[in-house]
Amino acid sequence: MEEIKFIPIGTIHSPFDTIEGMPIQPTGAEGIRGRIEIKPDYIEGLKDLDGFSHIILIYHFHRSRGYSLKVVPFMDDVPRGVFATRAPKRPNAIGLSIVRLLEVEKGTLLIENVDVLDGTPLLDIKPYFPDLDHPAAGKTGWLSGKSRRAQKARSDRRFR
Repeated sequence: MEEIKFIPIGTIHSPFDTIEGMPIQPTGAEGIRGRIEIKPDYIEGLKDLDGFSHIILIYHFHRSRGYSLKVVPFMDDVPRGVFATRAPKRPNAIGLSIVRLLEVEKGTLLIENVDVLDGTPLLDIKPYFPDLDHPAAGKTGWLSGKSRRAQKARSDRRFR
């Protein structure tokens, strides 16, 4: 299989220095602010981003080592297939968060509802389009009825 290589376009900064105690989803990080420092070579790509209220961050779980095909997710106590979860111990340690964009100032983005570890390498940014990115959900699998847990759930040592 061919190896794929990504080059970070910037770094996500947040108040979270350790994994333990972090919110596990942006809904559990309401009001928590952070910033993104974009590398100089990519600043031009931020043009027109300030017209969006929310952005999708795609990043590397840089402290995740190895992977497990079955994991016990934070909002459950039953082992699940990793692809049916958002757990960080994945074959490709890629994360995704939708955050509020507060301000774009040169190469710095001020964001809110950040659920990401400080120093996380940012791979890409995409604008959030509610009409396209928020389809009416049908089935939500094992998460059915558990989504409210994400607001209070916090990370622990299980994915070290």
